[in-house]
Amino acid sequence: MNDEIYRLAERVISIAREYDLSISTAESCTGGGIGAALTAISGASKIYRGGIVSYSNDVKINLLNVPRDVIEKHGAVSQQTAKAMADGALNILSTDLAISVTGIAGPTGGSIDKPVGTVWIGLAQKGHATKAICFSFTDEGRESIRINATIQSLKTLYETLQSH
Repeated sequence: MNDEIYRLAERVISIAREYDLSISTAESCTGGGIGAALTAISGASKIYRGGIVSYSNDVKINLLNVPRDVIEKHGAVSQQTAKAMADGALNILSTDLAISVTGIAGPTGGSIDKPVGTVWIGLAQKGHATKAICFSFTDEGRESIRINATIQSLKTLYETLQSH
């Protein structure tokens, strides 16, 4: 595991334990990388409830309750889908925070509007409006895009937890 990912996961687990907050994940392009990073840390079971790897649209719709019309209208890689994925994980896994990630890791699948490297990260937390942030990891290659999406997801979790 990447050292930066491990350090971020340690920080997330530590601060979530300090505030007694539970976390869940909904992952697409990272394929479970965020959950793997969190569970690599001793004590993660006290705060990490689990995650759903929703690589296909059917899983996004049927397990995470992403409305079909959201995917049809905006696409699987969109602000709306990232937010719905995070909301789905938060509600289904009954956690305080949920992070989602959906993107185009390539090398195929990109378009002019959504090039390879486009990644949306969603964050849902009890009592707050769900948000989503777009990142562009262009010209980095598939593995680098997946690693950077995992890093940014963990950073987003950490920054959110620090504000508690």
